[in-house]
Amino acid sequence: MEDALDNDEFQDAQESVTRLPDDLTLEATIDEAFKSVHLFFNNKFDEARNLLLPLHKSSMYHALGLSVFKYLEAILTFEEEHISSASDALKNCINVCNQYRRKNTFSESLGKMVKKPNYDSYTPEEVHAELCYAEAMLFKSALTIIEDETLVSFIKAGLKIRSCFSSYRECSHILSSRTWTKDCHKVHFESGVRMGVGGFNLMISLLPARVIKLLEFIGFTGSKSTKKDFKEVGLQELETGYNLDKSLRQVLCTMTLLGYHLIVVFTLNHVEGDVQLCERILNNELKKYPNGVWFLFFKGRLEFVKGNISSAIEWYTKSWKSQDMWPQFHHLCFWELMWANCLNQDWRMAASFAERLCQESRWSKTVYMYQKAAMLAMLGDSLTAEEACEIEKLIQDAPKYKQRIAGKSLPMEKFIVKKSERYFKQKKHLVLPAIELLYLWNLFRILGKDWKFADSVFRLIERMLIKPSVCVEFEGDNRALLLLLKGACLRQMNKPLLAEEALREAIGLEAKIKEDNYIVPYAIVELGLLQLDLNEGEKAAALLEDAKKNYTGYSLESRLHFKIHSALTELAKSKKLQKNGKRESS
Repeated sequence: MEDALDNDEFQDAQESVTRLPDDLTLEATIDEAFKSVHLFFNNKFDEARNLLLPLHKSSMYHALGLSVFKYLEAILTFEEEHISSASDALKNCINVCNQYRRKNTFSESLGKMVKKPNYDSYTPEEVHAELCYAEAMLFKSALTIIEDETLVSFIKAGLKIRSCFSSYRECSHILSSRTWTKDCHKVHFESGVRMGVGGFNLMISLLPARVIKLLEFIGFTGSKSTKKDFKEVGLQELETGYNLDKSLRQVLCTMTLLGYHLIVVFTLNHVEGDVQLCERILNNELKKYPNGVWFLFFKGRLEFVKGNISSAIEWYTKSWKSQDMWPQFHHLCFWELMWANCLNQDWRMAASFAERLCQESRWSKTVYMYQKAAMLAMLGDSLTAEEACEIEKLIQDAPKYKQRIAGKSLPMEKFIVKKSERYFKQKKHLVLPAIELLYLWNLFRILGKDWKFADSVFRLIERMLIKPSVCVEFEGDNRALLLLLKGACLRQMNKPLLAEEALREAIGLEAKIKEDNYIVPYAIVELGLLQLDLNEGEKAAALLEDAKKNYTGYSLESRLHFKIHSALTELAKSKKLQKNGKRESS
């Protein structure tokens, strides 16, 4: 069904697809793709692209490699011409793959329903075409949402993801059932299967239960049959792929693992990623790619999550300055450097990186402008008259650039619009806006890594708590915010009794809060996590369920639900382990 849906979309490119030259084998095309990957991760982007261009209309691996490069460019820039170029490359890639994929007759398709197909009858080209098709469909589905914000685009994207998932599942069956005659065919194929299956399982592990049920309803199935959870299966698959040395997609497994442990886990969850694994991976990859922009960046991120801020700044700067061909990648470094300097309370330096993002990046001018204003506002008495005027102008203009991505407003942009309105209602004043952002981006976790950071932030909060209110109308909102920040900071400082006192006081102000309705559910979850720290599982679960079920419609709700889901999943897993332990001991 999905293939039929794709035909009309790709028919224009069909005529331009050609067969591989007879003297060029599958092994040769994989070898060229492998060389291209090494060039790419050594910052030789043009050389990598030029290696793939001549055969991108006939070789599935040349077509896929070129599409991935164009896709990365599109998501780093969000510029229409790059999105269009990536879309065309992926259309071509899917068409090339379809030329090589197994064409099942109706009777063969029907036979699949009652017995396993004979995968030994598939040619090596047909086997690899199925995998390349799955990968291309994954990128195309993500791009479909960016290209068009209508409901139709979401339906199309959903069908493409389902088609992609079905192809990966088929590839998994091929891997386990086929008799492999050439090891070079298997190792490259296996690394791709591990990457795809692992990535899907990790993605599903992050989703709340109600979303998983919806996915299962439309045909997704996860790891229930193996009696392992999605996260465990995902990580196991990716680590297996990473250990397949000299395989084509080993580096993609590597990137996925680093991205998950150092960014996704850190941003969405309250638990730590596997820092030791990341350390081992980066030691190996930096030997192979000592100037590679991606691995220099991840090294910076590793130091950042460990709380080594000065070292993180050095590595981020190395990454930024290691290449100029993709200036869009600089923006990732600027974002990290902004927060690193924010933790150092070097507010002007942090603001300078926010300014660079504002001028150069197309992601969210609203967020960048407000973040610059928030960091300048932290200067207090050392603020110049010119800077004070700039803060007012930035906050006044930030809401004008609010946008819609994938048909929806960015939650952080909506939050900033409210804060901008509040600034003017409060006589051009906000309460510790940069510290509030640090908390909302889940960066208070760094405070627990180094006492000096935590103590410095705690002193700022304490000084603000004893100051008289600037605006009586929002006194409840501002005090509740400060108490939430204080409680969260004390939790990171390992002072649970004081942290609980501050958080309960924040929750007690619920009736006095006029606008900042996110504070109470966030404080309840923070209190739940505090109980989790103290191994008070039942208390933690009750608080987390309270925030989940009894609060809705507040700012940044989805962000908090990811954290709740992570904590409840961890609690359920811990209970299961305790039960199994009791059974074994009895």
